[in-house]
Amino acid sequence: MSGTRRILIVGGGTAGWLAAAYLAKALAVSPRGATEITLLESPDIGIVGVGEGTFPTIRATLKFLGIDEREFLRETSATFKQGIRFADWLHAPDGDTRHVYVHPFEAPFQTDVGSLAPYWLAQEPRTRAPFAEAVTIQSRVADAGRGPKSAMDGNFAGPLAYAYHFDAVKLAALLSRHAMGAGVTHIADVVTRVDIAPDGMIAGVATRDHGTLQADLYIDCTGFRAELIGRALGEPVKSVRNHLFTDRAITAKLPYPRARGPLASYTLATAHEAGWIWDIGLADAHGVGCVYSSAHIDEARASDILHAYLGMQPGDVPTRTLSFEPGYRDRQWIGNCVALGLAGGFLEPLEATGIVMIEAGVAMIAEMFTHDGPVAAPARRFNALMRARYDNVGTFLKLHYCLSRRREPFWRDNADPGTWPEPLADLLEQWRYRPPGRFDFTLDTETFAFFNYQYILYGMDFGTTAPRLNHVPHGEDADRQFARIRGFGERATLELPPHRDLIEQIRGGH
Repeated sequence: MSGTRRILIVGGGTAGWLAAAYLAKALAVSPRGATEITLLESPDIGIVGVGEGTFPTIRATLKFLGIDEREFLRETSATFKQGIRFADWLHAPDGDTRHVYVHPFEAPFQTDVGSLAPYWLAQEPRTRAPFAEAVTIQSRVADAGRGPKSAMDGNFAGPLAYAYHFDAVKLAALLSRHAMGAGVTHIADVVTRVDIAPDGMIAGVATRDHGTLQADLYIDCTGFRAELIGRALGEPVKSVRNHLFTDRAITAKLPYPRARGPLASYTLATAHEAGWIWDIGLADAHGVGCVYSSAHIDEARASDILHAYLGMQPGDVPTRTLSFEPGYRDRQWIGNCVALGLAGGFLEPLEATGIVMIEAGVAMIAEMFTHDGPVAAPARRFNALMRARYDNVGTFLKLHYCLSRRREPFWRDNADPGTWPEPLADLLEQWRYRPPGRFDFTLDTETFAFFNYQYILYGMDFGTTAPRLNHVPHGEDADRQFARIRGFGERATLELPPHRDLIEQIRGGH
């Protein structure tokens, strides 16, 4: 086939507009170019804007799109995210006693003695520093309320790894401006019918006001509705509820109790009896959500938990309840239709993997897209890679739950090995005798590296057997490295600006 290839993206939001902007840049869309991209968006469907988190990959994505970091921070009420602070996941609070650990984005320091994990394990458990604090400076920096960079650092650059918290509504608006500036056509209309050809391909998308729109490739970004991949093509969601139990979230967005107060630079994730609560700080408000399992508590109890966390009474703040089936579609590319974002799958909000999946999917579409030949050709490879990525993310998410010692039914069910994915059970058995390492994972289908697993394992007090002293022959060198990391962390907390000050400096700059 020759001539112009037409791509129709159905649905806006983060998934639709990120796909439009990315593909417009990657495929060099132009009025007389080889590719035309149209985004069809319903004017009647809103976007949830309670605050979202991202993974450090978003920096490379935004840079590729040509978006200036300062513009992004100003336009989306964004703040910096250096990881996640977990509270009460190991055990429930006991008076003033609470268990807390940090999962930072920064990789552990690599030294002349290799990984520091065995040397940390060999230390006295009662006196050693928490793992993340011992092997990186980021835990100390984030705990001190500092930002990951200074206002003088370059675009998407800084001494520490970081991502962002942002307002999803504002991000979609920013991405839409860049996408349309890159040549994407925007149509505001409502889908009334999806036509299927005799060969099972999509023949066209009928709209209320613009007739039937036709394309070579259709990208379904219609969220949980999955108008194309689900309703029209009938591809079901493969549930992973046997591993991951949460399926509801009650969300709220609140102003800060006082202006210019300290601003956390990590997501706060606080466990409760049947799930957890996220607390994401934006520049001018914070988004909070109570994630829970409807099989373990009802909506009324979840609402009480959320309002108790906020120190409010039900009705004091508007809330919204979201329902989802944890899982993904086994085939996310069928014929001339490919799903992105929630239309393809969603596991749960933990670790902010939703946007990572969009980034991975659209990058593969851009690379696999052919200007001649059948558009369905990459489907099998795309589906295999996305299945593996969802399965691997599910394994990582389950790790957060299965090590808990909480006694509520939700947590006891998570600690039952019968609910663990088989790969996780196998790895946990191996990790009883050694720390996670890079050869445990195939990088092209992974979102998280071996050190991400280390942070969760040892944050949750997993009992890897401590090596004998004669098996860690460079102990003195390792001790010097631990001391250096501690010194670097103390210095960084003095030199890096408070997170709130950093955001205000950047938003006020030009």
